[in-house]
Amino acid sequence: MISEKMSEMISGSSMIRAMFEEGKKLGAVYGPENVCDFSLGNPNLPPPPAVRKAIISVLDENEETFVHGYMNNSGYEAVRAAIANSINAKFGTDFTEKNIVMSVGAAGGLNVILKSIINPGDEVLVFAPFFGEYKNYASNFDASLVVVPPNAPSFQPNLIEFEKLLSPKTKAVIVNTPNNPTGVVYSEETIIELTDILKKKQEEFGTEIYLVSDEPYRELVYDSETKVPYLTKYYDSTLVGYSYSKSLSLPGERIGYIVIPDKAADSENLLAAANIATRILGYVNAPSINQLMVAKCLEEKADISFYKKNRDVLVEGLSKIGFDCAKPQGAFYLWMKAPIDDDKAFCEMAKKHLLLLVPGSAFGCPGYVRIVYCVAHETILKSLPKFESLYHDIHADRN
Repeated sequence: MISEKMSEMISGSSMIRAMFEEGKKLGAVYGPENVCDFSLGNPNLPPPPAVRKAIISVLDENEETFVHGYMNNSGYEAVRAAIANSINAKFGTDFTEKNIVMSVGAAGGLNVILKSIINPGDEVLVFAPFFGEYKNYASNFDASLVVVPPNAPSFQPNLIEFEKLLSPKTKAVIVNTPNNPTGVVYSEETIIELTDILKKKQEEFGTEIYLVSDEPYRELVYDSETKVPYLTKYYDSTLVGYSYSKSLSLPGERIGYIVIPDKAADSENLLAAANIATRILGYVNAPSINQLMVAKCLEEKADISFYKKNRDVLVEGLSKIGFDCAKPQGAFYLWMKAPIDDDKAFCEMAKKHLLLLVPGSAFGCPGYVRIVYCVAHETILKSLPKFESLYHDIHADRN
């Protein structure tokens, strides 16, 4: 018999992955070219050419025993130093290699962070809508996930409810901006107010509360006037989990890093704990070739004009049909109001039109759906007549 905890996780398994698998089944029946799968954030965009060149140069220029061998659990010193210098140049911080721990993507990094700070019974706060795997990450370490209700229609964090839900058991608050699933970028005003609340509550409770910034979409912002605040500048005990999955279009390579600032509470022990956590969780270290590759590609970025084009066509097309959706500022997700009360039923109706969407319930926010637009542009164009037929079917049923 499997463990009770895993039984619970199976029963609450990811709707995103379920829809992705459903897409493969529909593709086998109707032809994959006829299915518009908007379920999974799997970029339909090749990495920058520099990535391939970097991988080849890593293999050509280094001894094989070095490239494929163990290193410090935090990662190669030179790689971490290069990343620290890049962050400092972009955001005016003062990190060194000591503050960087290489990770197996942002997901691996978040699990290392939570393993390092969580005691059983602690609480982890998230803002709805939120990436559904956060619940499992908290459960991994016997913490409770506390969900702050959504703040529609802006979907900036609901800070009134946030302040009410903080408690002496709160150990971490996870912030994801640009946000999955809404594409919203949290404003500097929001971040300042949020961190002021945290500082006040830490003093009131006499506890340390860590702010965990989950940043796989940091570089995916479409308008020059939109700025993504770097959270370590606003709150000392901020821990950053970053991934190159989206910025370099490398979702399957699983490479990222954690930032643990010197100003974070108990930072020396936290760094030691993160190193041990990488071993306990079975990562040992981040993949060696990928570490060396990203150090050569720190100024590279996937061509997000591809996503911007998809976003603009999709928002304009859906709005013209009659759907209620706002233009996302970043990431590659469109958050749309379901035209019927039951978002899951709406997604089932969409499947009949070979449209695969993910219900907002998967993100702790019923009544909406998430549409991933990091797909081929032809898929966007092909989907609009299907969305129009779906819209007419819904309103025909009402009449």
